[in-house]
Amino acid sequence: MQKPAKIILGIDPGTIVMGYGIISVTGHQATLIELGVLKPGNVKDTYKKLQLIFNTVSGLITKYQPTDFAIEAPFFGKNVQSMLKLGRAQGVAIAAAMRHGLEVTEYSPKKVKQSITGNGNADKEQVMKMLKTLLSFKESPKQYDATDALAVAMCHHFQSNSIVAKAGKGLSGWDDFIKKNPGRVK
Repeated sequence: MQKPAKIILGIDPGTIVMGYGIISVTGHQATLIELGVLKPGNVKDTYKKLQLIFNTVSGLITKYQPTDFAIEAPFFGKNVQSMLKLGRAQGVAIAAAMRHGLEVTEYSPKKVKQSITGNGNADKEQVMKMLKTLLSFKESPKQYDATDALAVAMCHHFQSNSIVAKAGKGLSGWDDFIKKNPGRVK
């Protein structure tokens, strides 16, 4: 059996529920390792919640030894307090990844949905169904936060295996790829 080239940890940050999804990638084939949720919302003290998030992300990194870390960027809502709390949760998860020497890649919710379903406005049910097809798992998690995190990991896999990514780092998109690779475009 071939050793995975990558293990990707995806995080859907939150102070009430934080989702995580872990996949292994061998060649172009992704396989589900683990998905689940942490419920820091059960902890009353704000700083203890953040500590729990940090410790959980650190524990996942120690246990699964991911090579890549991807996290969903907070969406911009109208409630400033919610945004601040979400930003703190995201920052703590990022700090845990950096503490373990992992590079951090951030994806917008729209980018994640687009990458998984082809529709940046897809609902959580559509994303979950597509992930079940892509990764061949049957049981639906009780909370979408787990599949949202798994979608972040799969998005990272797809983005790092795109033709633009393979053509060379430092490309800013398709226009840049076409300029630097005129012979590959017909």
